[in-house]
Amino acid sequence: MIIGLPKETKEDEYRVGLTPGNVHTLAERGHKVLVEAGAGAGSIISDQDYQDAGATIVAHAADAWSADLVVKVKEPTPAEYQYLRKDLMLFAYLHLASNRELAEKLLTNEVSALAYETVQIESGMLPLLMPMSEVAGRMAVQIGATYLLKTQGGRGVLMGGVPGVAPANVVILGAGAVGTNAAVVATGMGAMVTVLDINYERLKSLDDRFSGRLQTRYCDAFNVRQAVYDADLVIGAVLIPGGRTPWLVTRKMLPNMRTGSVIVDVAVDQGGCVETTRPTTHSHPVFEVDGVLHYGVTNMPGAVPRTSTFALNNQTANYVACLADEGLAALQNNQALMRGLNVYRGQVMHSAVAKAFDLPCISPQKALVA
Repeated sequence: MIIGLPKETKEDEYRVGLTPGNVHTLAERGHKVLVEAGAGAGSIISDQDYQDAGATIVAHAADAWSADLVVKVKEPTPAEYQYLRKDLMLFAYLHLASNRELAEKLLTNEVSALAYETVQIESGMLPLLMPMSEVAGRMAVQIGATYLLKTQGGRGVLMGGVPGVAPANVVILGAGAVGTNAAVVATGMGAMVTVLDINYERLKSLDDRFSGRLQTRYCDAFNVRQAVYDADLVIGAVLIPGGRTPWLVTRKMLPNMRTGSVIVDVAVDQGGCVETTRPTTHSHPVFEVDGVLHYGVTNMPGAVPRTSTFALNNQTANYVACLADEGLAALQNNQALMRGLNVYRGQVMHSAVAKAFDLPCISPQKALVA
């Protein structure tokens, strides 16, 4: 099979979909890998590194997109819509439930698109989302601490406080991978941390793990309001696999929040769990509403691309190899990949995406057999 690795076109995105190690594995299995010149530069991976691993360097994005299977990090941008076609397999983060334009383009062009974020193993874990959730969760606290500085527009609160002065109050909405990693860093910095979730087992696990160094609360509207009003930093860490995130913090709640407090909405890729959140970029990361700073960068791990690229590829490697070896037939024997299929031959294959746009959902098993 021919695998294409184009350079990412999303603003301030420095990750890359394949490392030289994964290219080497694919080449050893008899596949041809076309790498767009400069694709790995943001992650400090040179064209020569890819050539040494067995790739062919191509000058233009169109050449990489001409492949049977295109592997990316982020979803195609409008500049890349011209490359979408019927016989293309696409494997990347897609977040279609919050991007109707892209969903329609993929459906119209009958692309077979698999989303990293919906590949799911039997335990319910999302193995291709996990490494970036770990990165984003840890980054969220660092970013929040930065914007709490008065010089950055925040309240002027030090995360860990000092003797005689209370530390920052950090509220984390969601106790999954993002929330847990945020809790690790926030407690490590000495902050007062409260984590809210609807899953009792997750809350119990955090309570046991942190031995009283954080508080856990059930995530209902009353508790969210109470926690958010007292927070210096709110981290949105809610996830509905493949679906749009519900708003837990509404527009009318903001005037009751502390002036200069900070919201870091990691869920922004799926629409955000804060009503006033909107997508931002690393170049222009924050905006203010009612005295509250909002950070809504949609590719947070892209700011640490060297770490993120290798962490992501550690998880994607086997799935990419399966698709390269067998094409879509690999899905019949790999239920995790089957759950990753979002659209195929102009039809929606994932229930959360279908629900977001009020479209019919087709069983991927039946569609592939047909």
